[in-house]
Amino acid sequence: MNGVNASTPGEFILLGFSDRPWLELPLFVVFLISYILTIFGNLAIILVSRLEPKLHTPMYFFLTKLSPLDLCYTTSTVPQMLVNIRSARKVIRYGGCVAQLFIFLALGCTECLLLAVMSFDRFMAICRPLRSSVIMHQRLCLQLAAASWVSGFGNSALQSTWTLQLPLCAHKEVDHFFCEVPALLKLSCVDTAANEAELFFISVLFLLLPLTLILISYAFISRVVVRIQSAEGQRKAFGTCGSHLIVVSLFYGTAISMYVQPPSPASKDRGKMVSPFYGIITPTLNPLIYTLRNKDVKGAFKRLIVSPQMVSFLSYLRFMYFNN
Repeated sequence: MNGVNASTPGEFILLGFSDRPWLELPLFVVFLISYILTIFGNLAIILVSRLEPKLHTPMYFFLTKLSPLDLCYTTSTVPQMLVNIRSARKVIRYGGCVAQLFIFLALGCTECLLLAVMSFDRFMAICRPLRSSVIMHQRLCLQLAAASWVSGFGNSALQSTWTLQLPLCAHKEVDHFFCEVPALLKLSCVDTAANEAELFFISVLFLLLPLTLILISYAFISRVVVRIQSAEGQRKAFGTCGSHLIVVSLFYGTAISMYVQPPSPASKDRGKMVSPFYGIITPTLNPLIYTLRNKDVKGAFKRLIVSPQMVSFLSYLRFMYFNN
């Protein structure tokens, strides 16, 4: 174990695409725009869902839990990524790496479960419409959301602890944009087969199992939708579920390619290529998909913009701007 440094390192170097400097400016622009859209889009969904009585249903209840999750999810990594991309010294302190690892993993696992819960809600609304309001009551919705958060943070606590307990080699270069379990395992000078097996098992539980439940739910939904006589009814049903399926495909597909597929020499840059999709792009697309493809939310946005409260708020901002 020559070269092993079992003591806590002061900082890590996040390589990212530093070996391809021509990519850094385009990536900086894309990540910055995505982060700004994520902030404003998710805040808008939270605001509209709270203020519009028509959106006080289980579907939008879970959406208001997904939006703050996505805000925290991207904030745990993107600001540091933006700083490092434009900096000559691409470092992160050990404490920052630990916090980033724990928060990103916890919120990612929570989103995996929350998306599965949302598919169950869609199954109940379309396949069992008469029983949906009885079964999906407020207490059950709160319990499902709480279980998703507790499970996600509990798993993150275990995985982060197991990963950080590994002795590190002398070099501290993380071949990634941020601190993530697969990238940190590569820094260890001891055999990580047990950790990789544990990571694969947990990934099956939090990725493949929820994805399987989602696909089963939508198989039943498709059977019901194709029996609808009205073309308008079919379009409405497919439109309701289409937004969820788009998010599911992008989120689970890229996460599975990162955590479930075994590492290989040909996939050296796979993590750096796919992680922005489930870590940045998906949270950016969530507000756009749920608003542009949903008549209820679009109508609520329009009513909010012309509401007296919004007009008063904009007038207050204008007054403060011109008086300062």
